[in-house]
Amino acid sequence: MNKKNIKIGCEIFLIRDNELLLGKRKNCYGEGMWALPGGHLEYGESLIECAKRELKEELGIEGLDLRLLTITDTIDERGHYVHMSFLLERFIGEIQNMEPHLCYEWKFFDISNLPIELFKPHQKILKTFFNKLTYLEQNF
Repeated sequence: MNKKNIKIGCEIFLIRDNELLLGKRKNCYGEGMWALPGGHLEYGESLIECAKRELKEELGIEGLDLRLLTITDTIDERGHYVHMSFLLERFIGEIQNMEPHLCYEWKFFDISNLPIELFKPHQKILKTFFNKLTYLEQNF
């Protein structure tokens, strides 16, 4: 575990008709698991800029309105992560799989019936969302 760096992730909740968009991870940590769109904050980038960049890179859409939903704070085998998750309220474009080398597919799932194979780091984010919490801290 890297104890010197804190990584910041930005994830996006894209909900349409009570369904949540998830991608099946490929060739990376969590291979075969379903995860929210998103990624790591880059130096000099704001959180909103990160979320918008990830939407463009992964889905080929332009995020217009994003609202902060949850913050989760976790230490696991990968290190210390702080995840900022946003609700995408409006976008331009058609959802596409822009990174087929990293994602098998993007699919909408009924919010009440999400797949069992959820990406472990995103399970906590989803728990925070479903419990209508703004912040969730792991017991360090």
